Amino acid sequence: MAGSRRARGGRPRPALLLMLLLHLRWPQVAGAAGARWTGPGTTPHLQTIFLGRCAEQIALQNPELRQIRKNRDVRNNKVGKNCTAIWEAFKVVLDKDPCSVRPSDYDLFINLSRHSIPRDKSLFWENNHLLVTSYAENGRRLVPLCNVLYGRVGDFLNWCRQTNASGLDYQSCPTSEDCENNPVDSFWRSASIQYARDSSGVINVMLNGSEPAGAYPVKGFFADFEIPYLQKDKITRIEIWVMHEIGGPKV
Repeated sequence: MAGSRRARGGRPRPALLLMLLLHLRWPQVAGAAGARWTGPGTTPHLQTIFLGRCAEQIALQNPELRQIRKNRDVRNNKVGKNCTAIWEAFKVVLDKDPCSVRPSDYDLFINLSRHSIPRDKSLFWENNHLLVTSYAENGRRLVPLCNVLYGRVGDFLNWCRQTNASGLDYQSCPTSEDCENNPVDSFWRSASIQYARDSSGVINVMLNGSEPAGAYPVKGFFADFEIPYLQKDKITRIEIWVMHEIGGPKV
């Protein structure tokens, strides 16, 4: 889907993540022939993975988000994140028709999971998710969207309700090819907008110079849901890196 709008974390290119997809979703791959939608189904054990990632992010990578119980900190609104409350806000979309989920449906989730992004550490990207994840080193070097709490809990996951039925659809979920207001794309639109608004200082951008359609898709999450929401008065410089795949073409 080079050059098109695609989920920031939920739908990486299949060729790059074939083994990961087979490991996480082999039951859906086996039954995909009768799938209603074009995308993979809900990730098995979604709630368990979500809550585990939330707890890990808070305990290990962002310890400043832990619950603070001192009275003076509570009075100053320095109360940490509650993973259960964040999940409850997120799962509201699991009761909605899979083609009727809008970015605004994630507003409470974003508000509960939002936290500051270190100045000069934001890393935007297109078409090189795995390189970005590796280079960022879990937020130690730079902090892309997948290393902030509200991005981490949804990274590489899929979710949707069954159409005209209760319960999650583990066989398939809609993509932008099926309908615009699908759960995963709307999630990443909301998360991308918030991430752009909270970024400051030096803005780092990593693009894929081996992408056949070109390094900068004119229709993509960076172009449509991040650049327009950057706060000009908070930004000092933008650095753009064009990276080439090893052994790949230099477009």
